[in-house]
Amino acid sequence: QVQLVESGGGLVQAGGSLRLSCAASGFTFSRYIMSWYRQAPGKERELVAAITSAGGITNYADSVKGRFTISRDNAKNTVYLQMNSLKPEDTAVYYCKVRFNGVDYWGKGTLVTVSS
Repeated sequence: QVQLVESGGGLVQAGGSLRLSCAASGFTFSRYIMSWYRQAPGKERELVAAITSAGGITNYADSVKGRFTISRDNAKNTVYLQMNSLKPEDTAVYYCKVRFNGVDYWGKGTLVTVSS
């Protein structure tokens, strides 16, 4: 079965950096677009970044462009989100997602807290 396990969240001061990882299993990872989403308290879940199967094309929310970088290692079945210059408004639970056979699968998320 499809499993996505996020890690790497934590507490960081504004201006700091974190690297999130999402380990995938249960499907042929290298064939699928992978995405990172986040959900802040009281807000809807929003797309942060996405990457095509071979990693050649990436897409970012305007709010994170120039600060976050999505990447993947198809040999390790892992997608990453490098987050630099973090701001308090980046505080959220971060989820990775894959659409497999028409169904969206989500991990349980990892909490990122940015203090001012």
